Amino acid sequence: MTQLINADLHCHSIVSDGTLTPEALALRAKANGVELWALTDHDEIGGQDRAIEAARRAGLSYLTGAEISVTFAGTTVHIVGLGMDHTHPALLNGLRATRGGREMRARAMSDDLLARAGIPGVYEGALKYVDNPELISRTHFARYLVEAGVCKDTNEVFRKFIVEGKPGFVPHRWASLRDAVGWITDSGGVAIIAHPGRYKLTANEEYALFTEFKTLGGQGVEVMTGAHGQADYVKYAEYCQEFDLAASRGSDFHSPEESHTDLGKLPPLPGSVTPVWALLDSRIQ
Repeated sequence: MTQLINADLHCHSIVSDGTLTPEALALRAKANGVELWALTDHDEIGGQDRAIEAARRAGLSYLTGAEISVTFAGTTVHIVGLGMDHTHPALLNGLRATRGGREMRARAMSDDLLARAGIPGVYEGALKYVDNPELISRTHFARYLVEAGVCKDTNEVFRKFIVEGKPGFVPHRWASLRDAVGWITDSGGVAIIAHPGRYKLTANEEYALFTEFKTLGGQGVEVMTGAHGQADYVKYAEYCQEFDLAASRGSDFHSPEESHTDLGKLPPLPGSVTPVWALLDSRIQ
């Protein structure tokens, strides 16, 4: 596949914290001109068979995917895996272990912190937005707090309540970078640093992230993504050259009402980079 194809290799369904089904996402991607698509739910591959079938029916080329939560330098970092064997035991077991702490964290956010701030019952309210309680996340909390009239939109919820230093934030230790990259590569996929411009890392911490990631076998970085601006596009395209990484492109689409960037609506990758799908020709379905 060529450099200029409309690839969207990062989005979320109701299987994690999106609001559309895998089938609806496939149709939306097709309608928006996407040619190569991947569903990358958080720490979960339960929607992959549905996405594969939906892509086939829509006439979309497809790569399996997942977005794995990692703790690095005290910060939550996300690693996208593409082209994995989504039935591989090491991947399944690793993702199951990573999901295990989400429910406990969610109860602590609700019972210990948000209730003290005068907002009771948030855990129960957030469950209305979750198919699987193992995957309850801050986004589900945010949707309930908007519904309850506490905030006008999910961005306001995050700013006021569920980021570090606010009354509803509870830290959680996720997988290690070594584990996440290992699960992806052992199952035949390519590991990619998701939306690096989002992380509150110092320059030294970011350099250490890329260095360790590359040493562990990581092969890509998201250059074009909904969280990046023009300066990020330039910066991470340069990182591709410095660290010999392929470039990925993905909107990080969650919802028509909440996402800044729709499926397939990002600028094309710059000509200076190798697109990550060039490493995955044999895994495209």
